[in-house]
Amino acid sequence: MEYQAKYITEDIKLSCYEDKFFKSDIMFDHHMLIWFISGETKIVQADATYIFKKGDIFLIPRNQLATIINYPKDGQPHKTVVMHLSTKRLSEFYVNLPVKPKASESQKIYTFNHHPLLESCLASLIPYFEMKELPENIASLKITEAISILRAIDKGIDNVLSNFEEPGKIDLADYMEKNFMFNLPLEKFGYLTGRSLTTFKRDFSKIFNTTPQRWLTQKRLELAHYHFVEKKKKPIDVYYEVGFENLSHFSYAFKKHFGYAPTDLAG
Repeated sequence: MEYQAKYITEDIKLSCYEDKFFKSDIMFDHHMLIWFISGETKIVQADATYIFKKGDIFLIPRNQLATIINYPKDGQPHKTVVMHLSTKRLSEFYVNLPVKPKASESQKIYTFNHHPLLESCLASLIPYFEMKELPENIASLKITEAISILRAIDKGIDNVLSNFEEPGKIDLADYMEKNFMFNLPLEKFGYLTGRSLTTFKRDFSKIFNTTPQRWLTQKRLELAHYHFVEKKKKPIDVYYEVGFENLSHFSYAFKKHFGYAPTDLAG
Protein backbone atom coordinates (compact mmCIF):
# COMPACT_ATOMS: atom_id res chain seq x y z
CA MET A 1 0.00 0.00 0.00
CA GLU A 2 1.35 3.42 -0.94
CA TYR A 3 0.77 5.48 2.19
CA GLN A 4 2.50 8.66 3.24
CA ALA A 5 2.16 10.74 6.38
CA LYS A 6 3.93 14.00 7.07
CA TYR A 7 3.91 15.30 10.64
CA ILE A 8 4.25 18.82 11.98
CA THR A 9 3.96 17.37 15.48
CA GLU A 10 2.59 14.06 16.71
CA ASP A 11 -0.84 15.75 16.85
CA ILE A 12 -0.92 17.24 13.34
CA LYS A 13 -0.36 15.26 10.16
CA LEU A 14 -0.96 15.26 6.43
CA SER A 15 -2.27 11.81 5.51
CA CYS A 16 -2.19 10.46 1.95
CA TYR A 17 -3.36 7.07 0.60
CA GLU A 18 -2.44 6.42 -3.03
CA ASP A 19 -3.93 2.92 -3.07
CA LYS A 20 -7.49 2.34 -4.27
CA PHE A 21 -8.82 1.13 -0.93
CA PHE A 22 -7.97 1.14 2.77
CA LYS A 23 -10.17 -0.15 5.60
CA SER A 24 -9.72 -0.30 9.36
CA ASP A 25 -11.82 -0.70 12.50
CA ILE A 26 -10.87 1.97 14.98
CA MET A 27 -11.53 3.16 18.49
CA PHE A 28 -10.51 6.78 18.63
CA ASP A 29 -8.25 7.57 21.60
CA HIS A 30 -8.38 11.31 20.86
CA HIS A 31 -10.86 13.68 19.28
CA MET A 32 -9.91 14.02 15.61
CA LEU A 33 -10.52 17.12 13.50
CA ILE A 34 -10.22 16.28 9.80
CA TRP A 35 -10.20 18.41 6.64
CA PHE A 36 -10.52 16.70 3.27
CA ILE A 37 -8.22 17.84 0.47
CA SER A 38 -9.15 15.03 -1.93
CA GLY A 39 -10.53 11.51 -2.00
CA GLU A 40 -13.48 10.05 -0.12
CA THR A 41 -14.10 8.33 3.22
CA LYS A 42 -16.98 6.15 4.35
CA ILE A 43 -17.41 5.92 8.13
CA VAL A 44 -19.73 3.18 9.40
CA GLN A 45 -20.90 3.32 13.00
CA ALA A 46 -23.46 1.24 14.86
CA ASP A 47 -26.34 3.60 14.12
CA ALA A 48 -25.12 5.86 11.33
CA THR A 49 -23.07 5.92 8.11
CA TYR A 50 -21.26 9.00 6.82
CA ILE A 51 -19.65 9.86 3.49
CA PHE A 52 -17.01 12.60 3.46
CA LYS A 53 -15.27 14.08 0.41
CA LYS A 54 -13.24 17.03 -0.87
CA GLY A 55 -13.75 20.19 1.19
CA ASP A 56 -15.54 18.48 4.09
CA ILE A 57 -14.51 19.16 7.69
CA PHE A 58 -15.61 16.96 10.58
CA LEU A 59 -14.84 16.11 14.19
CA ILE A 60 -14.83 12.51 15.47
CA PRO A 61 -15.12 12.41 19.29
CA ARG A 62 -12.87 10.02 21.21
CA ASN A 63 -13.88 6.55 22.44
CA GLN A 64 -16.11 5.90 19.44
CA LEU A 65 -16.11 2.72 17.39
CA ALA A 66 -16.16 2.99 13.63
CA THR A 67 -15.19 1.23 10.43
CA ILE A 68 -13.17 3.64 8.28
CA ILE A 69 -12.96 3.04 4.53
CA ASN A 70 -10.73 5.39 2.51
CA TYR A 71 -10.79 5.73 -1.27
CA PRO A 72 -9.08 7.87 -3.89
CA LYS A 73 -11.60 9.82 -5.96
CA ASP A 74 -11.62 11.34 -9.45
CA GLY A 75 -7.99 10.35 -10.03
CA GLN A 76 -6.84 12.08 -6.85
CA PRO A 77 -5.38 10.35 -3.76
CA HIS A 78 -7.16 10.18 -0.42
CA LYS A 79 -5.55 13.20 1.23
CA THR A 80 -6.48 14.82 4.54
CA VAL A 81 -5.15 17.11 7.23
CA VAL A 82 -5.68 15.45 10.61
CA MET A 83 -5.46 17.25 13.94
CA HIS A 84 -5.59 15.21 17.16
CA LEU A 85 -7.21 17.07 20.05
CA SER A 86 -5.74 15.06 22.91
CA THR A 87 -7.08 14.98 26.45
CA LYS A 88 -3.79 16.52 27.66
CA ARG A 89 -4.03 19.42 25.22
CA LEU A 90 -7.72 20.03 25.93
CA SER A 91 -7.29 19.88 29.71
CA GLU A 92 -4.62 22.58 29.42
CA PHE A 93 -6.97 24.69 27.28
CA TYR A 94 -9.94 24.38 29.64
CA VAL A 95 -8.09 24.52 32.97
CA ASN A 96 -8.96 28.17 33.67
CA LEU A 97 -12.30 28.31 31.87
CA PRO A 98 -15.58 28.18 33.86
CA VAL A 99 -16.99 25.30 31.85
CA LYS A 100 -18.99 22.42 33.30
CA PRO A 101 -19.74 19.89 30.57
CA LYS A 102 -23.10 18.20 30.41
CA ALA A 103 -23.33 14.53 29.50
CA SER A 104 -23.54 14.18 25.74
CA GLU A 105 -26.91 12.79 24.65
CA SER A 106 -25.42 10.84 21.79
CA GLN A 107 -22.02 10.03 20.38
CA LYS A 108 -21.99 11.42 16.88
CA ILE A 109 -19.68 12.87 14.27
CA TYR A 110 -19.83 16.65 14.06
CA THR A 111 -19.69 18.18 10.57
CA PHE A 112 -18.52 21.70 9.74
CA ASN A 113 -18.43 21.46 5.96
CA HIS A 114 -16.76 24.35 4.16
CA HIS A 115 -16.84 26.57 7.23
CA PRO A 116 -14.51 29.48 6.25
CA LEU A 117 -12.85 29.90 9.65
CA LEU A 118 -12.04 26.21 10.13
CA GLU A 119 -11.03 25.78 6.50
CA SER A 120 -8.68 28.76 6.73
CA CYS A 121 -7.14 27.42 9.95
CA LEU A 122 -6.52 23.92 8.58
CA ALA A 123 -5.44 25.06 5.10
CA SER A 124 -2.82 27.33 6.70
CA LEU A 125 -1.05 24.19 7.94
CA ILE A 126 -0.18 22.97 4.43
CA PRO A 127 3.06 24.97 3.98
CA TYR A 128 4.40 23.70 7.32
CA PHE A 129 4.43 20.08 6.11
CA GLU A 130 7.29 20.92 3.75
CA MET A 131 9.47 22.28 6.57
CA LYS A 132 11.97 20.03 8.32
CA GLU A 133 11.50 21.71 11.68
CA LEU A 134 8.69 23.74 13.17
CA PRO A 135 8.75 25.42 16.59
CA GLU A 136 6.42 23.59 18.98
CA ASN A 137 4.75 26.84 20.03
CA ILE A 138 3.51 27.47 16.49
CA ALA A 139 1.88 24.04 16.27
CA SER A 140 0.38 24.60 19.71
CA LEU A 141 -1.06 27.92 18.59
CA LYS A 142 -2.70 26.25 15.59
CA ILE A 143 -4.39 23.66 17.81
CA THR A 144 -5.55 26.39 20.18
CA GLU A 145 -6.91 28.32 17.21
CA ALA A 146 -8.85 25.27 15.98
CA ILE A 147 -10.36 24.63 19.44
CA SER A 148 -11.34 28.30 19.75
CA ILE A 149 -13.05 28.25 16.34
CA LEU A 150 -14.94 25.07 17.20
CA ARG A 151 -16.24 26.72 20.39
CA ALA A 152 -17.26 29.82 18.45
CA ILE A 153 -19.26 28.00 15.78
CA ASP A 154 -20.82 25.26 17.96
CA LYS A 155 -22.01 26.36 21.39
CA GLY A 156 -22.50 22.75 22.52
CA ILE A 157 -19.02 21.52 21.63
CA ASP A 158 -17.72 22.15 25.18
CA ASN A 159 -19.81 19.17 26.31
CA VAL A 160 -17.59 17.03 24.10
CA LEU A 161 -14.16 18.67 24.28
CA SER A 162 -14.12 19.44 28.02
CA ASN A 163 -15.41 16.03 29.14
CA PHE A 164 -12.41 14.03 30.32
CA GLU A 165 -14.22 11.12 31.97
CA GLU A 166 -13.26 7.56 31.08
CA PRO A 167 -15.99 5.06 30.11
CA GLY A 168 -17.94 3.77 33.10
CA LYS A 169 -19.43 0.32 33.57
CA ILE A 170 -22.39 0.02 31.23
CA ASP A 171 -24.88 -2.62 30.07
CA LEU A 172 -22.66 -5.19 28.34
CA ALA A 173 -25.39 -7.01 26.38
CA ASP A 174 -26.83 -3.80 24.92
CA TYR A 175 -23.40 -2.45 23.96
CA MET A 176 -22.25 -5.65 22.27
CA GLU A 177 -25.52 -6.06 20.35
CA LYS A 178 -24.97 -2.60 18.88
CA ASN A 179 -21.22 -2.85 18.20
CA PHE A 180 -20.38 -6.48 17.40
CA MET A 181 -19.47 -5.68 13.79
CA PHE A 182 -16.34 -3.76 14.80
CA ASN A 183 -13.25 -5.96 14.70
CA LEU A 184 -11.39 -4.78 17.79
CA PRO A 185 -9.36 -6.58 20.46
CA LEU A 186 -11.43 -7.79 23.39
CA GLU A 187 -9.40 -5.48 25.64
CA LYS A 188 -10.90 -2.51 23.78
CA PHE A 189 -14.45 -3.82 24.20
CA GLY A 190 -13.68 -4.27 27.88
CA TYR A 191 -12.38 -0.70 28.21
CA LEU A 192 -15.39 0.81 26.42
CA THR A 193 -17.81 -1.08 28.69
CA GLY A 194 -15.91 -0.11 31.86
CA ARG A 195 -14.33 -3.52 32.53
CA SER A 196 -10.96 -5.21 32.70
CA LEU A 197 -10.41 -7.99 30.15
CA THR A 198 -10.94 -10.66 32.82
CA THR A 199 -14.18 -9.08 34.05
CA PHE A 200 -15.37 -8.55 30.47
CA LYS A 201 -14.91 -12.25 29.63
CA ARG A 202 -16.57 -13.36 32.86
CA ASP A 203 -19.59 -11.07 32.44
CA PHE A 204 -19.87 -11.97 28.76
CA SER A 205 -19.95 -15.69 29.51
CA LYS A 206 -22.69 -15.20 32.12
CA ILE A 207 -24.84 -13.18 29.72
CA PHE A 208 -24.38 -15.04 26.44
CA ASN A 209 -23.34 -18.51 27.67
CA THR A 210 -20.50 -18.70 25.17
CA THR A 211 -17.11 -17.12 24.50
CA PRO A 212 -16.88 -13.59 23.06
CA GLN A 213 -15.10 -14.76 19.91
CA ARG A 214 -17.66 -17.45 19.07
CA TRP A 215 -20.53 -15.05 19.68
CA LEU A 216 -18.92 -12.27 17.62
CA THR A 217 -18.28 -14.59 14.68
CA GLN A 218 -21.86 -15.88 14.69
CA LYS A 219 -23.37 -12.39 14.91
CA ARG A 220 -21.19 -11.12 12.07
CA LEU A 221 -22.09 -14.04 9.84
CA GLU A 222 -25.80 -13.58 10.56
CA LEU A 223 -25.52 -9.89 9.68
CA ALA A 224 -23.79 -10.80 6.41
CA HIS A 225 -26.58 -13.28 5.65
CA TYR A 226 -29.12 -10.50 6.16
CA HIS A 227 -27.23 -8.22 3.74
CA PHE A 228 -27.22 -10.93 1.08
CA VAL A 229 -30.87 -11.92 1.39
CA GLU A 230 -32.57 -8.62 2.20
CA LYS A 231 -30.30 -6.05 0.57
CA LYS A 232 -28.91 -8.15 -2.31
CA LYS A 233 -25.33 -7.09 -1.58
CA LYS A 234 -22.23 -8.90 -2.83
CA PRO A 235 -19.57 -10.56 -0.62
CA ILE A 236 -16.92 -8.04 -1.66
CA ASP A 237 -19.14 -5.23 -0.35
CA VAL A 238 -20.13 -6.97 2.88
CA TYR A 239 -17.24 -8.80 4.53
CA TYR A 240 -15.41 -5.72 5.82
CA GLU A 241 -18.61 -4.05 7.04
CA VAL A 242 -19.45 -7.00 9.29
CA GLY A 243 -16.02 -7.26 10.90
CA PHE A 244 -13.92 -9.63 8.75
CA GLU A 245 -10.45 -8.69 7.58
CA ASN A 246 -10.30 -10.64 4.32
CA LEU A 247 -12.73 -12.18 1.86
CA SER A 248 -11.33 -15.73 1.86
CA HIS A 249 -11.59 -16.09 5.64
CA PHE A 250 -15.10 -14.67 5.56
CA SER A 251 -16.20 -17.08 2.79
CA TYR A 252 -14.74 -20.07 4.65
CA ALA A 253 -16.43 -19.12 7.95
CA PHE A 254 -19.73 -18.41 6.22
CA LYS A 255 -19.84 -21.78 4.47
CA LYS A 256 -18.82 -23.60 7.65
CA HIS A 257 -21.62 -21.91 9.60
CA PHE A 258 -24.47 -22.03 7.07
CA GLY A 259 -23.49 -24.99 4.88
CA TYR A 260 -23.36 -22.99 1.65
CA ALA A 261 -21.13 -20.30 0.16
CA PRO A 262 -22.02 -16.60 0.32
CA THR A 263 -21.98 -16.51 -3.49
CA ASP A 264 -25.00 -18.83 -3.42
CA LEU A 265 -27.02 -16.04 -1.82
CA ALA A 266 -25.44 -12.86 -3.09
CA GLY A 267 -27.39 -10.74 -5.50
